[in-house]
Amino acid sequence: MNTTQARSVESIRGDFPIINAPATGHIAYLDSAATSHKPRVVIDAISGYYEEANSNVHRAVHSLAAESTGRFERARSTVAKFIGANSVREIVFTRGTTESINLVASSFGQRFSAGDIVILTEMEHHSNLVPWQLLAARTGIELRFIPIDDRGVLELAALDELWTDRVRMVALTQVSNVLGTINDVRAVTDYAHERGVPVLVDAAQSVPHQRVGVDDLGCDFLAFSGHKIYGPTGIGVLYAKSPNLDQMEPYMGGGSMIEAVWLDRSTWTEAPQKFEAGTPNIAGAVGLGAAIEYVESIGIDALAAHEQELTRYAMESLATVAGLTMYGPDAPRGSVISFVIDDIHPHDVAQYLDREGVAVRPGHHCAQPLMRRLNVVAMVRASFGAYSTRQEIDRLVSALEKTKEFFAGGI
Repeated sequence: MNTTQARSVESIRGDFPIINAPATGHIAYLDSAATSHKPRVVIDAISGYYEEANSNVHRAVHSLAAESTGRFERARSTVAKFIGANSVREIVFTRGTTESINLVASSFGQRFSAGDIVILTEMEHHSNLVPWQLLAARTGIELRFIPIDDRGVLELAALDELWTDRVRMVALTQVSNVLGTINDVRAVTDYAHERGVPVLVDAAQSVPHQRVGVDDLGCDFLAFSGHKIYGPTGIGVLYAKSPNLDQMEPYMGGGSMIEAVWLDRSTWTEAPQKFEAGTPNIAGAVGLGAAIEYVESIGIDALAAHEQELTRYAMESLATVAGLTMYGPDAPRGSVISFVIDDIHPHDVAQYLDREGVAVRPGHHCAQPLMRRLNVVAMVRASFGAYSTRQEIDRLVSALEKTKEFFAGGI
């Protein structure tokens, strides 16, 4: 990691209790795309909140409530600065990427009607597909899809064929959780904005691994999850431009999101509270703020460089395994590698790797349409984080060779 903030991988690994615990320290954890490990500073921030500031936010006037609200809103400010939002009002806390996209589909999507079109891609995670399918079932909108080529790269030229004056939204992932493909989001936003159409970006696999600025992307909405960026589960972010939030109806009703309530009607407070009904995940937000501060203390560019180097090394190493087929482009790509091995089911591969102390994920990775497009049932995925090492990749390759021997009857 060659930056002024550079820290060795060994030093970073020392920040994560699970890596250093006797019961779990032997595991080569190559499943960070599913969820990342949590550093001590995040765990301490969460426990510190409960020990020092536990109270509800935006309600009472006592000192504990003030301290709780302060920590909660400081986390919002940290998120806004991290992704370059123009205002903290543009940051809505949710349970994760999934809820963020559901919020947009349900609330912003209320203005869509039968015959309107939402354009997605063939590589979307179910989180950026099923919410739009539900909206289509309710309203009669049509879903169209930007295809991928055999490398797993979007064929953006197809936008000309897919486009009509009934397109109301484009929603796409920035980085594929299966293929590692890094999509040219700016090209899509420029194309859509020239035609007056907003763009939503699923940034679940990009925000933890590379510098992401909403102005650079030009997007109208952006969603990501805390647990993939070294933060806790159950907390996520929806970024939305203020005019969109002002025009959208609430996603849920309840306490804290109202201005005034009568027996027969209610009025709403301003965003972001308008979309944060009930008691939010205060500790989760505090933990997310601490996670982002942790990433910034190392340097997101340094982390990106480390993971890109690891990904190149892993692809070169996995290419030596006979019968192994990798999917996705060679470069540029995110820090995930999905593959299959001839004549061995991905779930069997993953189970044997677990016996060898290597943690990967098998399955369709919440992207069944993509699996069908690639004519596979499932894949094995290895993914990397700040704490991942070359030695762990070497263990993966060695364990894969043992896996092949075992299923060939040689062990």
